[in-house]
Amino acid sequence: MRSAHPDGTRVRVGGVEVGGRGFVVMAGPCAVEGAEQLELSARAVAHAGAHLLRGGVFKPRTSPYAFQGMGEPGLKLLVDAGRRHGLPIISEVMETEQLPLMAQHADILQVGARNMQNFGLLRALGRLRKPVLLKRGLSATVQEWLNAAEYILAGGNEQVILCERGIRTFETAMRNTLDLAAVAWAKEKSHLPVIVDPSHATGIPSLIAPMSLAAAAAGADGLLIEVHARPEQALCDGQQALSPEDFASLMRRLPGVLAAVDRHLWTPAGPAQIAGAR
Repeated sequence: MRSAHPDGTRVRVGGVEVGGRGFVVMAGPCAVEGAEQLELSARAVAHAGAHLLRGGVFKPRTSPYAFQGMGEPGLKLLVDAGRRHGLPIISEVMETEQLPLMAQHADILQVGARNMQNFGLLRALGRLRKPVLLKRGLSATVQEWLNAAEYILAGGNEQVILCERGIRTFETAMRNTLDLAAVAWAKEKSHLPVIVDPSHATGIPSLIAPMSLAAAAAGADGLLIEVHARPEQALCDGQQALSPEDFASLMRRLPGVLAAVDRHLWTPAGPAQIAGAR
């Protein structure tokens, strides 16, 4: 509870800190599809000022016939790309059997919305001493989301980041409904950092930037954004990925909104304009 940690938890990921006044942006493709695709995307997000590189190597898909990810070869590509561009990496773990491999190489282990209440996986993550990003379930209440985080915390792993990624409602215009009130509520009740995934929350590229700016204004600690060098060719969720140009534009706009709420893009030295924003 927030009362037990009035200053909030700060999660260190490589040289980056999630929580506090610094705002962290995690960006990259939904899925690692190959060396060229990943390199182009990684180079673009690094140049624009992203702090972490995201990329899925094990993909939970609604259809068993959809692209399921590259697995271990994709993880190697992700690790190499992160090292080349100086970015820690975040990738999703789907089951406990994947933990030894993923924990060895990924800087943050992501638990997807469909696994938010996979209690065996949550307990296993609690026994690790590795940052975990926990996405809110498709139809989970905020309290259920926080209770899921407690499974990890109860195991002794205090390096937990919450992620609001939209919930399923009656609305059909967008992929999901982004619940920014849940971000503010979770920040009020919990000591954990909270970030927002506007890509899954909207499913519409033109809405990602405004919802990212709104998330920053609402008190989120960061963003998780899908960026693909060629969205029209993506094997996974290309319809909700930003192009490198649109991502760079968003990164240039974020500092102004953050300054209005006494925040700044994270840098080791504190408030600063990122190089890509000049």
